[in-house]
Amino acid sequence: MKIIVAGGGKLGGMLTRQLSAEGYDLTLIDANLKQLESSEERFDIMVVQGNCASMETLEQADVREADLLIAVTGADEINLLCCMTAHGMNRRLHTIARVRNPEYADQIYKMRDMFALSMTVNPENQAAVEIERLLKYPGFLKRDTFAKGRVEIVELRIDANNRLCNVALNDMNNIVKCKILVCAVLRNGTAIAPDGNFVLREGDRIFVTAATKELTMLLKNLGVITHKVKRVILCGGSRVSFYLAKLLSRSGIEVQIIERNPEKCIQLAAVLPEADVIQGDASSQFILEREGISSCDALVTLTGLDELNMIISLYGTDCGVPQVITKLGRFDNTNILGNLSLGSIISPKELCSNTIVRYVRAMQNQTGAAQTVYTIADGQAEAAEFLVEEGTRFLGKPLKELHLKKNVLVACITKGVRQEIPNGDSYFEKGDTVIIVTNGKKGIYQLNDIFE
Repeated sequence: MKIIVAGGGKLGGMLTRQLSAEGYDLTLIDANLKQLESSEERFDIMVVQGNCASMETLEQADVREADLLIAVTGADEINLLCCMTAHGMNRRLHTIARVRNPEYADQIYKMRDMFALSMTVNPENQAAVEIERLLKYPGFLKRDTFAKGRVEIVELRIDANNRLCNVALNDMNNIVKCKILVCAVLRNGTAIAPDGNFVLREGDRIFVTAATKELTMLLKNLGVITHKVKRVILCGGSRVSFYLAKLLSRSGIEVQIIERNPEKCIQLAAVLPEADVIQGDASSQFILEREGISSCDALVTLTGLDELNMIISLYGTDCGVPQVITKLGRFDNTNILGNLSLGSIISPKELCSNTIVRYVRAMQNQTGAAQTVYTIADGQAEAAEFLVEEGTRFLGKPLKELHLKKNVLVACITKGVRQEIPNGDSYFEKGDTVIIVTNGKKGIYQLNDIFE
């Protein structure tokens, strides 16, 4: 399948890395020659320098033979014009545009056909939705949802006082007293597929598959104290802050936004009447203490600088804030980040990239494609949900009789409204959904791909 990526920024770079690794025929368009040369050298792809919204540039990128165009430049208007122009040159072309400006949301939905859009993505809005979910369920570093919200893979850190510290997985059920499966462990920056004899240590980050209804019991039995979030401080008046403040205000949560730019404060105050907008430097200890950082329920750092977000989050943790969430634009130095007390880490570009990759795989496999795809364990593993269809092999056969590929784990089987953490006697039938976890080095595109 031939794919054109227009825009070589953070999101474009992540998409280029993921899609080229999966073997797609990729062409990258960008105006920045140095960016193109770097991508061409790293990923062995075709590159075209120029304005991606011009017919001439799209012609050079061979748009008439392309199957999909993904427009993720820094300008919404360029992305929309790029998709319209490309579709005009190739009527069978699928198009995806990143559109981040909240002012465009309504008209993009109403004029979807006119803009010739197959899908739009908004990384900031996706990040806000994810942060809201974390705030409503304190105790987990990350939550990925499957089976229409009935199954989740959650991330937990094993601290010295955690009841699972120095416990073998075989003995875990005596503590958690609910049906869960540890599908991956991150230790010293390396993802491990654990067996029953694996012993959890301080500093491990574990990824647990469980039915959503079991999660409250899991936290309770681990002694993780959670309370309802009533007041949240947002550091930075970014687009994510805008989307998140709207979501939290609807839920009756008190929101304080600290933003340095006076003009942006005025704009935010006008569109967010329920929120308290404070003009000031979010990295100032005086301002944070004046606004009651020690007594807030959650701190979310959403400035445009990763380093600043990390510093404020570390200070918030030191002040004893119960829940800290850190937004990062770059997600490369995961080994370093894993050892810092940054709370939950949210990467808008990673969330958006997962959505686009899922669409690409669905295009390639019109039937049998993954319904949901997430990267976990700092990108070293992948969790995907598949519908069991008539053509799926080994229907009704116990898992203990099947030969699965190396580093493939069946994490959950959903049968109607019932979720099953599988054992050797478990099996799947037509109509079930199955969650598969792999090491992420080679994607599983269809359920039959898991078998030897």
